[in-house]
Amino acid sequence: MLRFLEHQEDRGRYDRAFLLAGVNGVGPARELAREMRAHVGDVQLRAVELQDPSDYGALFRELTPIVAEVGRVLDDGSGEVDVLLSAGTPQVQTLWVILVQAGLLRARMYQVIPPAFVPHPHPRPIREVTFDIEGFPEIRVLRDEVERLRAEVRAHQSKLIATGGPMRRLVDRLPRVAASDLPVLILGETGTGKELVARTVHQSSRRFEGPFVAENCAALAEGVLASELFGHEAGAFTGATQRRRGLFEQAHGGTIFLDEVGEMPAQVQAMLLRVLQEGVIRRVGSETWIKVDVRVVAATHRDLREMIDQGKFREDLYYRLQGVSLDVPPLRERRSDLSLLIDVFTREATGSRRRPLRITREAMRLLEAHPWPGNVRELRSEVLRWSVFSDDTVDVDDLSTEIRAGIDGKGAAVGSSSKGARRKPRDLTLAELVREVEREAVQRALSLSHGNLSRAAAALGIERNTLKRKLSAFGVPRAKR
Repeated sequence: MLRFLEHQEDRGRYDRAFLLAGVNGVGPARELAREMRAHVGDVQLRAVELQDPSDYGALFRELTPIVAEVGRVLDDGSGEVDVLLSAGTPQVQTLWVILVQAGLLRARMYQVIPPAFVPHPHPRPIREVTFDIEGFPEIRVLRDEVERLRAEVRAHQSKLIATGGPMRRLVDRLPRVAASDLPVLILGETGTGKELVARTVHQSSRRFEGPFVAENCAALAEGVLASELFGHEAGAFTGATQRRRGLFEQAHGGTIFLDEVGEMPAQVQAMLLRVLQEGVIRRVGSETWIKVDVRVVAATHRDLREMIDQGKFREDLYYRLQGVSLDVPPLRERRSDLSLLIDVFTREATGSRRRPLRITREAMRLLEAHPWPGNVRELRSEVLRWSVFSDDTVDVDDLSTEIRAGIDGKGAAVGSSSKGARRKPRDLTLAELVREVEREAVQRALSLSHGNLSRAAAALGIERNTLKRKLSAFGVPRAKR
């Protein structure tokens, strides 16, 4: 670095220098920065967090904000940037070359020739690095690799939570899916977070600066849906007083997300197929075709193959939509993510509270045993409800009735002491269901209080004598104290 600065023909050529160092090398780098200030007034030392200095993905994540900062400096067109390739690991040097050659960083590249290889006297032991081999600059594979690395960084920065299992495999696939421009079909149960996956695909793609437009195909009637998606001309139908651009036109240059695409009427399916095949739309009531550049991401909880067999969904549209398929697992198949999801939603629920909500062990056990038929959406609603009814601690009594009852996916109560099979909720009257819930609550309160009637009654919010009567009515053995 010093050799490079000392041999510059124009003294005071640089206004600012960025010196990057691994965490373990910050000490020596401080001394180097001090010596560099004899040549450059503003020397900024940046510590780079790296576990493995040869990890291209990690290096790219660390270099991205620095490249963005340098890019902002160059926005007014008055400055220039030079990159010194002589310093750093080969992997760092390679990434600088990729960033410059792919056009993400407008810079010249220099290399300092080691003294041992410089004949004396040498007029200039510094050379500018250029790649004038035919076909090397602007090689498409460089751009593709940069897009993949960029997509990987943005996918890791998304709000998707995955600690392992099927959700981790889904998140690991997203960078490659985002880097392509193929249509995407997202499959999964209601409430699993399909729209969040769609947004992550958009934000991780080269279209991230374009619009993201979403529509639920099940929420609108056939005529209204066609008008919403493709627009209409004035006078196309009663109430159409003026021309209106549809969502496909609004999403030009970006991504359109079609939720519940399985509910799309047959006529609108045909119109969507034309968009996917030819990239054109026609407003309702118009004779003019309009070219649109839109990536289509669709989602459904329905079995489209079964709908095709029933004649309710077009087979050719299915194969057009299925450029890439992504399966979002239900919450019951990703229980390892439960604690982290609860933590995220708890922070959202408590807002500016000083102390986050604490969940008791027994309450957490019931949360882990719950089948979560509403998936992540149900979990978020449950956690947000705690902020209304809980102070600092979430206990069994703070959980919703379904979770307190411990009803599993087959309708049986988790942890039930009954020897016989439990009746399913739909087979019970309201009075019977309330009795079942009360019985479970009483049993758990006794268990948590280790059989102490007074503490159990206090936990349930009832009088001690009332608890005794309920124990007798439920046939639960009474504690000795």
